Amino acid sequence: MKKYHFKSGFIALLSVFATVLPTPVFAQSLSEKIEALIQPEIKDKNGPGGVFMVAKKGEIIYQNAFGKANLELEVPLTTDYVFQIGSMTKQFTAVAIMMLQEQGKLNTNDLLSKYIPDFPAGDKITIHHLLTHTSGIKDFTKMKSIKDIAQKEMTPKMMVDFFKNEPVDFLPGERFDYNNSGYVVLGYLLEIISGMSYEDFIETNIFQKIGMTQSGYATDRQVILKRASGYQKKETGYVNKTVINYSVPFASGAIMSTLKDMLKWQMALNNNTLLNKENTQKLFDNYLLNNGEAINYGYGWHLKKINNSLSREHGGSIFGYKSMGVYLPNEAIYVLGFTNCDCISPTLLTQKIAQLVLENSSK
Repeated sequence: MKKYHFKSGFIALLSVFATVLPTPVFAQSLSEKIEALIQPEIKDKNGPGGVFMVAKKGEIIYQNAFGKANLELEVPLTTDYVFQIGSMTKQFTAVAIMMLQEQGKLNTNDLLSKYIPDFPAGDKITIHHLLTHTSGIKDFTKMKSIKDIAQKEMTPKMMVDFFKNEPVDFLPGERFDYNNSGYVVLGYLLEIISGMSYEDFIETNIFQKIGMTQSGYATDRQVILKRASGYQKKETGYVNKTVINYSVPFASGAIMSTLKDMLKWQMALNNNTLLNKENTQKLFDNYLLNNGEAINYGYGWHLKKINNSLSREHGGSIFGYKSMGVYLPNEAIYVLGFTNCDCISPTLLTQKIAQLVLENSSK
């Protein structure tokens, strides 16, 4: 009988494992590091929580869910739940406007007065100003009277009429000031020019086209399969979110989606599925103020850097929910975080995860 040498056999076995298992070992190590970032931020396993995903070159390399989707029923979150994405909606509005430009139905240099003749200062404000938050229009979310309409069903025209006569904060193009009103106006323009409702336009031209089957215009009336309930935290504990009529945020913040649907969205942008290459690039150009200063915002995306790597980012916040998406175009890394309590912000956390994945990718 041949004598078996344990030491040499064990070394040979280790060699086999080292040959066939490098990717899982890396993935597990990365997952542990990601969760070490997340867990201190979502400590209450019996409270609301969040879902997170990392994709590289379109392939999911990490995803997990933390906390409860519904506190009253004690239902745990899973990664396929539907969340309100708040101001990430602006990405969809911007792409829809660029679709109309590609069809020759508008130009981003068009004056607002061309479509809404009675809009104050409409002969100085362009569509470009609305897209880049440089219009100077009063942000309706900063108006005290917002509480009077927050739960009312508002048409796009009613929303525009609500804030259009407010004094402007500055002259168009003078400075960058993040502005929800500008994107409400864009949604209204979309309806005027396309002849479709904002909801139908986005559903037909974006969601259906790229297979975003779990995404839609938000509603509290319709039954939405696997919708995460939204919460807020008070001194006495968690409470159900404050009710808002989603016709109020409209094109500035009324879309709901899932992690996987948003990955489809990012891949469609990467592949120029919805817009040609030229118009897609216009979403991510660094635009300038009147004085030549760069604003680090394109059309619907903040343009930043993480570890000197280009980053396209946007977050969202609406009663009961917060969202954040970070895309690193040079490395094709996409990081998403959604939470179902506006007491848990995924913004800094998602940026840290993107930085972590970036650093691990460079090793």
